[in-house]
Parts: sequence; structure tokens; C-alpha cells
Amino acid sequence: MKKGILYTLISVFVFAVASCSDYLQEENKVDIDKNGFLNDAAQVETVLYGVYQTTTAAPMYGWYQSFYFGIGTDCEYINDNGIDTWRTVPANAYPTTQSEIQDAWRYLYIGVYRANDFLERVSAKYDSYTEEEKPLITVYMAEARALRGLFYFELIRRFGHIPLITTTAMSYSDPREMVQEDPAKVYEFIEADLKYAAETLPWATDDTYRKDNSFRFSKGAAMGLLAKVYATWAGWPVKDTSKWELAAKTAGELIMSGKHDLLDDFEDLWKNTCNGKWDPTESLIEISFYSPTYKGSSDPSGRIGKWNGVLTSSIAGTRGRCAAQVKVTYSFIMDWRAEDGVGVDKKGTKEEDDDEYFPNGTKPSGLFDKRRDLSIANYKYDHTLLDDPKEPILLTAEYTNGEYDPIKSMHSDLDPEKKVSAKQSYTPAKWDIEKYQNTSYLLNEDMSNVNWYVLRYADVLLLYAEALNEWKGGPTNEAYAAVNKVRRRAYGNPDNTLDCDLRIGLDQDNFREAVRKERKYELAFEGHRRLDLVRWDMYYETIQQTYNDMVDLYPQARYIIQKYTVKGKHELMPIPQREMDLCTKFEQNPGWK
Repeated sequence: MKKGILYTLISVFVFAVASCSDYLQEENKVDIDKNGFLNDAAQVETVLYGVYQTTTAAPMYGWYQSFYFGIGTDCEYINDNGIDTWRTVPANAYPTTQSEIQDAWRYLYIGVYRANDFLERVSAKYDSYTEEEKPLITVYMAEARALRGLFYFELIRRFGHIPLITTTAMSYSDPREMVQEDPAKVYEFIEADLKYAAETLPWATDDTYRKDNSFRFSKGAAMGLLAKVYATWAGWPVKDTSKWELAAKTAGELIMSGKHDLLDDFEDLWKNTCNGKWDPTESLIEISFYSPTYKGSSDPSGRIGKWNGVLTSSIAGTRGRCAAQVKVTYSFIMDWRAEDGVGVDKKGTKEEDDDEYFPNGTKPSGLFDKRRDLSIANYKYDHTLLDDPKEPILLTAEYTNGEYDPIKSMHSDLDPEKKVSAKQSYTPAKWDIEKYQNTSYLLNEDMSNVNWYVLRYADVLLLYAEALNEWKGGPTNEAYAAVNKVRRRAYGNPDNTLDCDLRIGLDQDNFREAVRKERKYELAFEGHRRLDLVRWDMYYETIQQTYNDMVDLYPQARYIIQKYTVKGKHELMPIPQREMDLCTKFEQNPGWK
């Protein structure tokens, strides 16, 4: 979305709020007559930005839908024994009345309402637009349908059993008469929206319609999201396995187009997102935040990098703190280190693990996954300990005569006997604001203008490999090529690519596990892991195994989510209690009654 227009939009246009409780019935608060405003393509685009702006709210990708709802897997968690305030949701200790759950539901339906309202009003006036404007306005309508598909996708995969509101009139129905739709029907609606968008929108690099398509839906974005929808549809709880074929064919069409690719350097992804740089090569769907100064204004801003970044001290007038509330599970760190033969495996031994997925059953000496140290921060920034506020300090730091000793600290980081408790404080490193950001604007203690990737091309490659394996009953050459493309970048594009390619001859089960492992490493902390575990129907078991692994490594390990997670319950969020009270025909999700 275009930042320059986006943050001023609220003062131009206000849409009605919509969902299936009392806010459905709110009076439509419109400052100006919508029909009188939508007179040309420029005005239509301005209103379209209002639909996009929904994505930047805290209950959307500003906080909840990006990383907050994803905390609590075998990769990340909240390192605390308590379940008060903001810790309640990451611990799976929340009730049906939890405000964050209610707000997420509400804002997703606000997005649906805004998309419905936009589409209805523009459709009604379509014949009044000039012939020169109609192709452009058609593109805008396709964007709105893609956004509506995204909003419904978040609703169906998080809440499972939801009402399908396809018109603004339905938003004002009597709540007592509202019903939940068959999830398959919701998926069909999402499919129709995204197929229309994919057929109508231009490729990002071929766009001659929009003057600026930065951070906006394109053909590739719609196709990539549709492939992800099919893969989710094929998994738990709907389990329509016929959709694996459609997932493979849709992802394959996108890949064969040649319109998108991986960036050469994995680190460039994080340099871009921390600086709001639009590069559609790999970024398919990206939420853009503006907020150059953020002093309590209404500029779109999020918590990306502040909550899920590297621990950073606050310096008055120079930088705001990064609280780094999201921690990396120690077992995940040790698994990844062991795979690269860096010092220890997760049991604390100093022997390299053989990796059955490498060509010869063992990773070649000197070859290592460059993503690991770009994804996990074993350091912090603290200007009270070092004169240079930008110099990282290892969390397992050791001191000689009271002075920080980086050599000793480096070795203590690799020693399983040293400062294990400190290693529970490792954080995601992808959104290292201090390292990557080229501005000095982030003075606020809580908010940032760091962007969020909803969908990357790497995700599509791995979905393609996964879908082919499931559809064909085993891996194909194309499936191998897709996952190996991701692995080759991870290992630095080595000249001898066979060194890091998956071993030929894996059966369906082993290839499935290899792709799942690759998704875990490539997409770590990007909001996909929990949803992946749910669609693979292994969320509860993974939580329990992670707890066992953590305690094996460190008996005092804090992983409180294990205590509260219930099988058959926490795979889905509850229908908010407010909705249950008002919409009397609704049925609550299993385990939440």
C-alpha cells in the first residue's frame, strides 16, 4: 500500500464497522456521501486504500495476526512463568471472553465489510466511469476481492466455523438469525475471490495500470495465496485431500511464470522489511507501515521488531527500546546447531549429527545453513555495558577483570554447560532494527515502521514441493527442484549444489518430513509455524514434545504453554463469547464450552 496516502486516509473516509454482534448494528458513520465521492478512478483508489488500511491495525498484522497469535510452538514462546496481561494468549491460558480474540474477530470482519461495501458501491457506479478508466477500476475491484479473500482465510483457519457475510446487507441482519457456514463453503468463497484476482490483476513487474503498485496485490500474490489456501483446505480440519492437486498446479503455474524468484541473499529480505523497501521479486504479500516518528499519531505502525526482535536498551533522543518479548525455544536452537555440527546437539553432546536428508547421509564439512544466525539472536544491545550502543553483546557473555571478553563469550555460547538459562533469552533476529534500519526514527518504546511479510516466494516453493508429494504419492523431480532452490540459497548458493540438495530417493514420508523441516527453518518466526502444525494435525503433540526436549536440556526450563494446551481445543481459537451471546444459533468450537 502506498504510504504517502495511506496514513491520511482516515480523515478522508470512514467506513461503517461490521461483524455479527452489536457493532454490526452501529450507525454508518460516513463523513461524506460515498456515492457522491466515487466519481472517478482516483477517488475509487482513495477508498480502496481504506480497505488496505484495515491490515495495519493492531488486531490485524500490526500485532495479532502477524506474530502474536503465532507465539507458542516448537520454535518460539513467551519465556515467563506467569499468564497475566499479554502473556495469557501466548500461554493458551485465555477464556472465550479474551479481548484480543474478540478484537481480532471484529477487525477481520471490519475488513470484510469494507471490501463488500467497496465492491457494491463501485459496481453500482461502474457504467458511469469512462472507457479509459474501467480497466483500472476493474483492477481495483480485483484488489478488494483479494483482500476479502485474505481476511476470510485468516478467519477460517483461526476460528474454523464462521459466518459467511457476502454483502453489507447481511452485516445488519438480526444476530439471532445468523448462522455459521460450512467451512468448505467458506473456502469456496475464498477460492472464487482469489481466482478472480489472479485472472484480473497484472504481474507486479508488468503492471501498466497503477502508477505505484508497492505493497499491493498482484497476480502473483493472488496465485500464491490461493495455493496456500488449497494446502490449508487439504489439511486439518477439513481434510479435503483433493485440493493438493490444485495447490500444486496453482503454485506450479506461478513458479513456471518466471515472474518471481528468491532474492540472492537471504539477509536482504530483512534489510528490506526493516526499511520499508518494496521488492516484489520475493515479496508477494507485505504489510507496509509508515510512522516515521510515531508520537501517538494515527500513522499506521506496528510492533514488528519491538516485541519479536532483538533486546535493545532505550537511549533518550536516539532510540526506543526493543522489549523482545518473543523468545526462541532452546531445543530449536540446539536442533539447528546440531544439524550444522556447531559444537553440540540438543542433548548437549559435542558430536555432529548425521543428517539423513543430505546426499551422503552426512552434511559436508564446512557447509552450514546461513539462515540460522540471521534468524536467531544470541545477543542484545545494551549501551550501559558497552560504549558503542550498536555493538552486540552475547547473552551468554563472560567478563575478564570486569571487561566484556568477546572471545570467551563466543566459546561459552557454544558450550552446553555454560549459562543455559541465558540461552532461554535468545530472540528472533530477522527484525534486528538496530542492525538493519537506516533511519533514526524509532524513538517510540513500543511501535515501529518495520514491515511484515504475509507471503514470500520461498513459502510458495515449499508449498509446491509439499503439494506435489501429497498429490503424487511421493516426490517428483519438480518437488525436489523447488525445495532444493530454497536450500541452495540457505547454504550460500555453493558451487557444488549437490552438497546441500536433498538426498535422491526419499519416499513420501521422508520427503514430507524434509519439507516440513525446511519450512521450519526458512519461515521461522514469520507466523506460519503454528498454523502449519495445526493443518498437519500435530500441534498438541509438538507442544508436548517440545516441553520434554526443553526439560531434558534444562530442568528449570520455562515453557508454560505446555501446561495449558489441550488436544482438540487449542488447534482453533474460540468463537468470541460476545458473538456466542448475541448470535444464539452459533455453535462453539470443541473444547471451549
